[in-house]
Amino acid sequence: MGSGGLPFFSLLEAEPGPVSEAARSDRNEKDCLPESAHDMRAGIRSDIQDESGAWGGMVVEMARPSPGSRQDRSGEKNVSTRSCPTVGGQAVMEGILMRSGGRYAIAVRRKNGEIFVERRGWFGLTRRGPLSRPFLRGFPLLVETLVNGIRALNRSAELTGEESGTEGRPTRGQLFFTLLAAFSLAALMFVVAPHLFSLGMQALGLSGGMEGFSFHMWDGLFKFAIFIGYIAAISFVPEIRRVFQYHGAEHKVIAALESGDPVSARSAMRHSRLHARCGTTFMLFVLSVAILAHAAAVPPFLAVWRPEHAVLRHAGVLLFKILLMIPVSSLAYELIRLAARLGASWPGRILRAPGFLLQLLTTREPDADQLEVAVVALREALGDDAPENMHTVSYTILE
Repeated sequence: MGSGGLPFFSLLEAEPGPVSEAARSDRNEKDCLPESAHDMRAGIRSDIQDESGAWGGMVVEMARPSPGSRQDRSGEKNVSTRSCPTVGGQAVMEGILMRSGGRYAIAVRRKNGEIFVERRGWFGLTRRGPLSRPFLRGFPLLVETLVNGIRALNRSAELTGEESGTEGRPTRGQLFFTLLAAFSLAALMFVVAPHLFSLGMQALGLSGGMEGFSFHMWDGLFKFAIFIGYIAAISFVPEIRRVFQYHGAEHKVIAALESGDPVSARSAMRHSRLHARCGTTFMLFVLSVAILAHAAAVPPFLAVWRPEHAVLRHAGVLLFKILLMIPVSSLAYELIRLAARLGASWPGRILRAPGFLLQLLTTREPDADQLEVAVVALREALGDDAPENMHTVSYTILE
C-alpha cells in the first residue's frame, strides 16, 4: 500500500533497479518503451471515457512550483523530446510513492481534496559495489525497499492528517524492530505455517517426509494458498481497497510514461493497471523459486545435519528455509527482470501471465483523483528529468 497490514506486496512495488549514469545517458527516445511495451499497449483500455467533462479544465502543463506554493494552471501542451527514466513506485495511505534514481516523492490527497507532496532521498544498498551485481542484488533490494516503504507508509499516514508540520521519521531502533516484525510475520506465514500444514498431510498419509519431493509440493501449495488468501481477505477492508486503487493508479501512470505518450491523469486512464515489474509478481516468483529450492536443498541438508530429536530436526529445517530466502529472493528478482526483457515473446508472456493474474487481486481501477495524485508523485520524483509533456493539477510541495 494501516501500514502493518500489507508488508508483502505494497512494499515491494515495481523496483527500477540500479542504472549506471553511462547507461542512462545512452538511452534515446525509443527507450521510453518498456520491455513489455507491446503488452502494455495491448492492455490499453479504449472503452473508458471521460464522463465528468471537467478534466479538460483541470489538466495543466507541469511547471515545477516553488516550495510551499501552488502550481499555476495552463492549458498549453508540449511534446517531450527527453529520454524516459526508469522509475518504480508503491501505493501508500491515500497516495503514491514514486522513485527515480536516488530520490523519491510521496504525494497524498487530504480530505479537503488538496494534494501535498514531499521529496526525500532513497535509502540504498545497491547503488554501487558488489551488492549491485546480478544474483547478489535481489535480497538487498528487498531490504532497502522495505526500509523506504515503511518510512513512506508512516509519513503518508501523517500527511493525510490535519497536522503536517512534524517530520515523523522513525528512529533507527523503531525502523529495525518494524523490519524485524515484518520479516518475522513473513517467516511465520510463508515458512512456518506451510511447513506445519505439510506435516499434517504427512500424518494423514498424503505426503512423504522432508526428504521427498511431495512434502515440498504440499509446502508450496500451502504457501500459495496463504498468500492468495491473505490478499483476498484484506481486500474486503475499505481502506485496503483504496490502497489497491492507488496501486492501479501507480501502474497506469508509469505505463503512460513508458509508452512515450503525454503523461496526465486522463491519458493514464487508458493504460492497463497491470505491470510486468510489480512487486506482487516478485512475491509470486519468490514463492515459486522457494518450492524448487527447498526440494533441492533440504534433502542434502538433512543428510549432513539430522539430529534424532524430531523437534530439533524440524526447527533446523525451518531455520535453513529462512536463510534460503536470501538466494531465493535474489534469483526471483533476476527472473522478474528477465520476464520484462523478454517482452511480447511467448516465454515472456508465459513468465508474466501468473503475475498479471495475481495483480487482478492487488490492483483496482483507480478514479481520476487517484491518478492525479500518481502523476504529481511521478513529476516530483523525476524532477528535472520529467518530460515536458507531463501535465498535472495544482499541488503543494512540503519541505
